[in-house]
Amino acid sequence: MKKRKCQGCKELKDADSMYKITKEYKSNDIYFNPNSKILGRSAYVCKNNNCIKLMLKKKTLKNALKINDSSKIECILLNIIKGQ
Repeated sequence: MKKRKCQGCKELKDADSMYKITKEYKSNDIYFNPNSKILGRSAYVCKNNNCIKLMLKKKTLKNALKINDSSKIECILLNIIKGQ
């Protein structure tokens, strides 16, 4: 199993048990849980509300993906929190 660091709690966990957020290399579009065929920078966050909230509070996603505007993906993550 591939281990990845959560952008919320900073712990190493199995990549399959986390959400993956990728900025595509060519278009700079942001994708949530893409297939492995999309090439670019990726960040991972645990599938629990505390880690998502912590990542959004600390704004670590912007740094991890090297983006200026993360509002689109933040809305998706906030909807996940509200839905659970």
